[in-house]
Amino acid sequence: MALKKKLAQRNAFQPVDTTLTPDSLFPALVEYWLADLDLENRIAPATRFNYERDMRRLVLPAFQGFTLREIGVARCDALLKQLGNSSYSSAKRARTVLRQSFALAVRHEVLPRNPIDNVSRLHKPKRTPTALTAAEVNAIRAVIKAWESTRGTSGPNPDGQLGQVVEVMLGTSARIGEVLAIRRRDLDLTTTPATLRICGTVISERGKGTFRQEQPKTDRSNRVIALPSFTAEALRRRMAIMRNHSLEALVFCSREGTPLTTANVRRQLRKVLGDAGIEGVTPHMFRRTVATVVNEQASLNLASELLGHTDPKVTVEHYIRRNEHVNPLTAELLDQAFARADED
Repeated sequence: MALKKKLAQRNAFQPVDTTLTPDSLFPALVEYWLADLDLENRIAPATRFNYERDMRRLVLPAFQGFTLREIGVARCDALLKQLGNSSYSSAKRARTVLRQSFALAVRHEVLPRNPIDNVSRLHKPKRTPTALTAAEVNAIRAVIKAWESTRGTSGPNPDGQLGQVVEVMLGTSARIGEVLAIRRRDLDLTTTPATLRICGTVISERGKGTFRQEQPKTDRSNRVIALPSFTAEALRRRMAIMRNHSLEALVFCSREGTPLTTANVRRQLRKVLGDAGIEGVTPHMFRRTVATVVNEQASLNLASELLGHTDPKVTVEHYIRRNEHVNPLTAELLDQAFARADED
């Protein structure tokens, strides 16, 4: 009996890597997890940067003084609820990095279970995706055109890039980083319709600066898009004034030929429209606008394909503005079924 009791009290769970144990402090797991991400090298550098940033900003301040065995479901649940009270996005990002780091500890037999598996579900606030109307799109075009026609007394004059970037987003649904990554070789403006290959994105990374990444956000994001005439015309105007005729040359770039940052394009768009009294327009709003139009005029699947989504549910939830008008055909059908008989 004494032997059985002693065996029952013994912790038979032994980690594979003795440098990390259940009694290790949480920051040790963070470094272990980040090193494993670097070793696997399966995620994009920008994603790796975001994971580390979220872990250090959202999770470490709360957990840095605890050992791994002290961080259970209750502590994780409390942290996520606290973050969720102010920001659903922050809570979701914290849950992602916690789940991944604890999953590594479980796989490497440092912990017997992942506490994130049993935390309560995050409740996402209901939001209706916003999209622009045709009148709003034309108002934005007019404001940008007026600004690009100005000639200032100091600094470089507008060169038409902002308006052309907007036309490409409207004609392709591409993300702003994907638009800024377009090279000469990705365009074929000789066919009808003209086509554009989306096969990269521009990212800014601490320590590396801004550069073109050879793959877009996901594998499905690699796609060839037929261009509407207004987008093809904007790109032809751009190509006509480009000084660099190399196939690798970026279509949208600085005067030195270096990539534009997505932050600067967003800032410039916000300032130009804000000066004209138009607030709240972001590059992503053009993507939602395109998704809404294609869904209403054709189908959800076509909208999802154009956006490069792997799951149409993402398109519905985040990109398509709900149409509150029910098809008026219902009135005709109900009249046929329940119309009152004529009285004698």
